[in-house]
Amino acid sequence: MREKKIVKAPEYAALACAIIEDGGRVLFLKRKEKERELLELPCVLVGKGMNPVSELKGAVLAQTGIDAQIGDVVLEGRHNAGSRKRRKWIPALGFRASAKSMGARVGAGFSGVRWISLEDAKKEKMARKAEWLRASSSAQAGK
Repeated sequence: MREKKIVKAPEYAALACAIIEDGGRVLFLKRKEKERELLELPCVLVGKGMNPVSELKGAVLAQTGIDAQIGDVVLEGRHNAGSRKRRKWIPALGFRASAKSMGARVGAGFSGVRWISLEDAKKEKMARKAEWLRASSSAQAGK
């Protein structure tokens, strides 16, 4: 009799997202799914024991082509790293990011970029990794 292999989902500690701001607008990546255009921040799921800043720096470079400098956490929220049926909530952190050159070259899986304010983006269709923005709170009051 053959034994079933149990595949365990990887454990994630947090979702780290880059908030690249230029003149009050934030860089969002556009993703096409089922003929809908969804907005998503450059982000990465960070495993336990990993450095979120270094992981995010590499992800931003791969997804946008921008060599960003990652700063402080400016937004906090929760992200569902599980399924819609079995939820597993992890922290979602929005790091302020800056760069000398804001010209973005989209990576594989994305159809383009869009510069839009956070308030306007909350009214748009969001990808699953960006849904946490709707209920996010500012980590630093007054900034």
